[in-house]
Amino acid sequence: MSKKNRPVDRAERAAAAMRQQEQWERRRRNRMVGGVVAALLVIVVGGFFLSRGLDTSGDVNAPGAGQGEHGVTLGPADAPHDVVIYEDFLCPYCGELEAASRTDLARLAADGKVRVEYRPFNLLARISDYSERSTAVFGVVLDTSGPEVAKKLHDLLYENQPSESGPFPSDDDLVALAVEAGADEAKVRRGLEDGSGTDWVSAATKAALATGLDGTPTVLLDGKVFTDGRTMDDLASNLVDKLE
Repeated sequence: MSKKNRPVDRAERAAAAMRQQEQWERRRRNRMVGGVVAALLVIVVGGFFLSRGLDTSGDVNAPGAGQGEHGVTLGPADAPHDVVIYEDFLCPYCGELEAASRTDLARLAADGKVRVEYRPFNLLARISDYSERSTAVFGVVLDTSGPEVAKKLHDLLYENQPSESGPFPSDDDLVALAVEAGADEAKVRRGLEDGSGTDWVSAATKAALATGLDGTPTVLLDGKVFTDGRTMDDLASNLVDKLE
């Protein structure tokens, strides 16, 4: 090999080595990213099932449907079954359960087979003030317009449920939903401005947590926590089967 070609050969070898190093670095980064993603997935999924598996809400001690002070009730007092649902208007699982069970529970209540009470409270304050604000509007509507209008607002709040990451409806948006449900706008705004709505939320939350529950939704069937289902659809279906 001539001396003239040696610098060229060295440059080519150096370039090849550099390319190989870059390929190795890319593979290493991809493995690291994949590992982090997998680890996070394990944590998230494992955390969900762990929280379900360690759920101590089996010891919940709550008044039966129609006996609470912070909810809206469907169905006759002499119904053979009693269902209480503790919920947070921001909780996505509550939204899933509501969508899967609302029609059937309303039908069964109308047929006299069950008495159902929905008890919203503020569990997710650490995420957003939406839980408190939406529940405050519900409380004001229940107190000033009655259970029928409050139930319509309850349903509208879930139909318009925001993501836990937002954006969140404003107070004006919530008032508009209350008016759509049939509430008097002036009364709703007054209840929000004078603090009665916030007081209602505080009392409802205190009452809910005093039962010993530790998550939402918490469903009680005839006084006992009902957890028969791996998904909210399963839970709703199995609950309805028990009531038919």
